[in-house]
Amino acid sequence: MVCALGAAVCFGTATVLQAVAARTAGTGEGGEAALLLRALRQWKYIAGLSLDGLGFLFQIVALRSLPIYAVSAALASSLAVTAVVAARLLRVRLNGTEWGAVAVVCAGLAMLALASGPEGRQDGSDTLRYVMLAVAVGMLLLALAGGRLTGRSRSLILGLGAGFGFGVVEVSVRLIDSLRPAQLLTNPATYALIIGSGAAFMLLTSALTRGAVTTATAGMVIGETLGPAAVGVVWLGDRTREGLTWLAVLGFLVAVAGAMALARFGEAPEAEESVA
Repeated sequence: MVCALGAAVCFGTATVLQAVAARTAGTGEGGEAALLLRALRQWKYIAGLSLDGLGFLFQIVALRSLPIYAVSAALASSLAVTAVVAARLLRVRLNGTEWGAVAVVCAGLAMLALASGPEGRQDGSDTLRYVMLAVAVGMLLLALAGGRLTGRSRSLILGLGAGFGFGVVEVSVRLIDSLRPAQLLTNPATYALIIGSGAAFMLLTSALTRGAVTTATAGMVIGETLGPAAVGVVWLGDRTREGLTWLAVLGFLVAVAGAMALARFGEAPEAEESVA
């Protein structure tokens, strides 16, 4: 659980840095790939990516010892980290309700820590590996077409797409059962992980610059928690401690609800502009 929380701290801090960079990068021409390339020229986005890389290492360790539902909820709590970081570094004001939401996230994670059992011992089928690859490719296509989407549902679609992409990464880590080069190269989950992470970053960058960030972030939380958690329980054998299923379900719902209440903190760059 310590590694899962470490990943949340890295991801939450990275969000603030990437949101600032993505807002600046969104002033040029071109599609989603061009937007990502402009963001990559800014040191804040690079610093955010570095933190994402460190967080990903923590995430891998966590997924090797905890059920996916526990790690998913912990990663969703990165929005609480983003809120606290924004309050300290960008002088964003948190009202009483938002501080309460941070406390709710912490309470939900504490429940999950008490109720979580060991990770499931099922390896997952080849069918599941190919399904993850198909979902990853679908999210990549959505990312490439993101700039053409219109309408009120655009932000939600981009956010859900980013969440599904990150969810593919979570599940794929569990589906990679060997780090030997020969096995890695023939495992569809390896390619699902690579494509899913790239698509998720493209979709998240687009959501932070061209959509209603609160809606997009809430969609991302839903996409990266509910789907992977269900896959872990149904197909990978994730379970809770004996008699504590109710506490795990309650903790999961509480943590996710608290995170969604903090969804506005994808808009942190506006606060920095006002400070400057």
